[in-house]
Order: sequence, then C-alpha cells, then structure tokens
Amino acid sequence: MTSEDRTVSMNGATMIFGGPYSNLEATRAVLAAADRHGITNDRIVCTGDVVAYCADPVATLDLVHASGIHVVMGNCDEQLGNSADDCGCGFPPGSSCDRLSAAWYAYADASITPAHRKWLASLPRRIDIEIGGVRLAVIHGAMTEISRFIFASTPALAKKRELELVGCDGIVAGHCGLPFTQVIDGRLWHNAGVVGMPAHDGTPRVWYSIITPSENGIEIAHHALAYDYAGAARAMAHAKLPSAYEIALSNGIWPTCDVLTQKEIHAAGIPLAEGRVMFSPTPTLGKSRRGGPIEARTLWPGKGRDNRKALAPEKFVDPYITASGEKRAQVALNSLDTLWFNTGTLCNLSCLNCYIESTPTNDRLAYLTLDDVRGYLDEIELDDLPTREIGFTGGEPFMNPHIMPILEECLSRDYRVLILTNAMRPMQHHRKSLLALKQRYGKRLVIRVSLDHFNPDRHEEERGIDTFQPTMNGLKWLSDNGFEIAVAGRTMWSESESSGRAGFAALFSTHRIRIDAHDASSLVLFPELDEHIDVPEITTACWDILHKSPDDMMCATSRMVVKRKGETKPAVVACTLLAYDTQFELGHTLKEASRSVPLNHAHCAKFCVLGGASCAPSVAEPSTPALSREVTPVLASSR
Repeated sequence: MTSEDRTVSMNGATMIFGGPYSNLEATRAVLAAADRHGITNDRIVCTGDVVAYCADPVATLDLVHASGIHVVMGNCDEQLGNSADDCGCGFPPGSSCDRLSAAWYAYADASITPAHRKWLASLPRRIDIEIGGVRLAVIHGAMTEISRFIFASTPALAKKRELELVGCDGIVAGHCGLPFTQVIDGRLWHNAGVVGMPAHDGTPRVWYSIITPSENGIEIAHHALAYDYAGAARAMAHAKLPSAYEIALSNGIWPTCDVLTQKEIHAAGIPLAEGRVMFSPTPTLGKSRRGGPIEARTLWPGKGRDNRKALAPEKFVDPYITASGEKRAQVALNSLDTLWFNTGTLCNLSCLNCYIESTPTNDRLAYLTLDDVRGYLDEIELDDLPTREIGFTGGEPFMNPHIMPILEECLSRDYRVLILTNAMRPMQHHRKSLLALKQRYGKRLVIRVSLDHFNPDRHEEERGIDTFQPTMNGLKWLSDNGFEIAVAGRTMWSESESSGRAGFAALFSTHRIRIDAHDASSLVLFPELDEHIDVPEITTACWDILHKSPDDMMCATSRMVVKRKGETKPAVVACTLLAYDTQFELGHTLKEASRSVPLNHAHCAKFCVLGGASCAPSVAEPSTPALSREVTPVLASSR
C-alpha cells in the first residue's frame, strides 16, 4: 500500500493488530493466525510501530513488507524512516522508558537499510476502512499527535475530540499497547493491542482483534495469541538488548509504568479474557443523552480489574487498639506551629482523587468568614500560642468571597501565609489584589499551586480535560511577578521520585518558572490516597521499627479549622485530610483541640507515617520578629 491510499473496503472479516516491535516470532504467529481464520492479507491492518523493542528489526520489516498487509505509520516508524535521534515517544527525561528506549532504538537504527527507511517513511498516517456499513479511521496514537498515549481511562472528552477530527464512525488506534473497546458519544474507539509485547496482564500472550460485518454493524472479537515468546527472549539476549524487555516477554509485566495511567497501573498482572462485542454507530451530535458530560462506555474488557488489596473491615475501628490487639499509636500536639483554615469545599474542578472530595457542588464545608478567622487569630494571641504560619486550603480558596480580607488580616498580624490553589480562573480574578499584598508583605505570602504532573495528559487524567494550560498560565504569572511559589504534585503513577523531579525540572526550565524541582519544599510530591485500600495500622511499636517519631507527624504541629454546612460556628479538626470524620473533630477552640490524636485512619498510615508526607522538610524564613525560626509549607491539603 502507498502513502496516497486512504480508503479500503473490506468484504469480510478483517484482522487488526498493532506493534510488531521487531518481534519476529510474534509477527509470524499473528499472520499464521490470520490464515487459520481464513483472512487474506488484503484484509489485515497493522496500527504501526513495525520496529521497536525486540531483536529482529530487519527480518520483521521484510516479513511485514512482503506480506502486503495494510500498515499505518507509527511514531517509531516515522522516526526511523527520517533517521531521527530517538523513538519519538516523548518519555520523561531520565525515566526508565527513556533509558531503555535509547538502547533498542540505537540497535534498530544501526540494523535497518536505506530501503527500509524509505518504506517506513512512505507509510500513511491514516487508513480508512469500510466494513459492515461502518467507516473507521485507522491511526497510530491520535489524530492530533502520532505518539499520544490514549488508554481506556483517558478522559472521554479527549477521545471525543479526536473522533470529531476523523469525521467517521470510529477510530481504530494502537500505540498504547493495551487492548480495549469503547463507545464515546455513539462512536467507536477500538484498540486491538500489540503483538510485540504482552498486555501487562501477567501472561506472555499478545493480542489482536477480528472485525466482522454483521446485519446491524460490526462484531469485534478480542483474541489472545500464544507464540514462541521464549525464542523471542533468547533473540533479545543474543542481541544484548535490555534485559527488562526480554523478561517482560516471559512474565507479561512491563518493566516500567512511565506512560500508564493510574487505572491501568492498578490492572497490572490481572489476566485479560477474550471477548466479543457488537457496535452500531449512533452519533448523538456531541451531547450525552442526559445533557451531562461525555462518558466512555467500555464494551471490553469487563470491570473489576484492580490489583489493589481492599482495606480489611476490622481495621481502624477502635481508636486505641488495632485489629491485631496492639496499642494504637497516638500523636500529641507539641506546638501549634501552623493553623490551617479550610475556606470551604466548593471548587471549580471535580478531581478524580480529590483528598477532600471538593467539587463545584460539594458545600459540606461552608465558606469561612473574616470574623470566623479573626476569632482563632485572637485566641492564638490571647493564649500566646507559638503559631507562626497560617495555611489556607479548600476546595479552591480563591472562590471564597471573603478570601482577600482574610489574607490581609493574617498578613497584617505578621503571620506567614500559605495558600493552596489550582491557579486557575478563581485565583486569576484576584491578580490586582494579590499584587498589592505582595507589595506590602513580600515573602510572607506564599502560594502553592497544585500541578499533579509535568505531563499534561497525566495532570488532566486527575483534574479533567483542559486544566493543565490554565494552571500553567497562573503559575507562570505568579513566577513572572515575583511571588514566593511552590508546586504540589502527585506520585500515584509509580514513577521514581528522581524521574518525577527531572520531569518537573524540565517543565519549569522550559517556561522559566522560578522553582527548584529538586528541593522538597519547593516541589512537594504527595502519594495516592484511597481510604478503601489496605494499609498497615500504626502501633506504638512502629515508631522504633520505622525509625520515625510522632513529632514528625502533621498533627504534632498543626490543626485545621472547618465550618460545617448549617453550623453557626467553626470546629477544629486534627488534620487537613480528615475534615469529615467526626472522631477527628476536637472541639470549637484551639485549647479544646490540643489533646492527642489516635492514628485511627488509613490516611494517617499511608500519607503521614508510611508516605512521609509530613512537616519534616522546612525552609528558612525572612528574619522578621514573627518569623524568627524555621517553619514548613509541606503539609497535606485537599488541593
């Protein structure tokens, strides 16, 4: 097929597979499977990346080319065809995938001939197939970007936009390596998987699909393929390619999760089951049937693919004794260094894993007023408490109509103020007032921006489509105008801290943002939190076992003020993460809230004790009377 060809009519069952990846054994096996199904080569379509991780780029290229099957261009094909420096996947700099890809790419680049490059460069970026009255665009990653990773859990709106660009009944894509079939707004998104690497499901099997025309549309069958993976692994060892991918051929688990979404990470090691689904195009002109947000309806695979162990129901029940009968750890309030105010749970976003379930409609915590805050500031001064820092979290604090007078009040009393924000429109409405506060109070006003990941897709996996750039715009404005700033990211994607910080460092450097990504106070990386997932309970013996001290926990030096909806006065709770759990409500005054806190919640273990997201990292403050010692902004929040 030439690069000019764009549309093919299929008069019978059609095989789809992706990613031969230089795996000669798997490529032979999938073509043999087509023969067993009675599918001729003119009804076979490959979604690209003929050359990649494995040991036989030349033989695999020759086999695919000689077979005469339809092939769309993959990003690896494009890069090799143009003699580029790398595979073009856009892996985070310094990540495992980045290092491993450099090795196989150099091997493939040195192996193939000019004729191979010419053929790869000639491949079309899109092929349309017509089958069963359905027109499908076959592409590699996405229409907008050949190397974009689109998984089953990628936001439906992102897929919908890609589908609108192709202008037909659906998309058949590859690249991500994991098979799935979904319907978005009445149109199809189908990924057959790849044959060059297993599907991260703990088995060495690889995947392809067969699309068959039916009376009302098409039937899609997801098929597993057994092949000589041991022979492919031996070939990789002989070629001295990275052993990590060689091992993956046998154990069915990818060596890294650098590109995976959180949901796909949680499905790792759970074997996929073959399945068949039906599809008939029913476009709804861009709106869901109920007028709500666009959703992806997954036809295959089924639900329940989660490798995390659920929290045992007998855990975190008794505040003083663990499920095993041991004495539960407690934390005493040594010094109220930081007082947090939750300004209200309303937020302009509905994040997937919000620590405090903030949304545009969740008003379980009401807006605090200036008088509410003044009462606690007065109590601090009346009782001569050692508090030097006031923190504000939410929801989105800048949605609180009283926020600017509240900030002014705290700063005028010589406190250091830390405010957590997504830096989007609510904050940007207050630009003039924020500049005035910075002018008057300088470095005592610190703004920490929630930017979950340096990769826009990962950030938007958590916070929703079209959230990355507005947050970056707000962060850049703060940096350009000389504010004291920090960033809070997340570590829920199983990447190493070093690669995460390297990725943020590259992002900050590109946009000239004044943040040291390698400083733990300037870039805070928080773990995944899910109170339904198993985690050990913390006993009094754990302090010595873990070489940690209760003095390092957040509740040893901080408290948070909340105002519940319908209540006339605020309450003080032990932690910024536990605003709703009544056992952590300690009273209405700071004096009442000074008692010890039993660590009777999964967040206590996962976030603070085991996750290390505590008050330990600290930064030196300006030498003003109110800030003569070190305090820290590294505290948990709903943001």
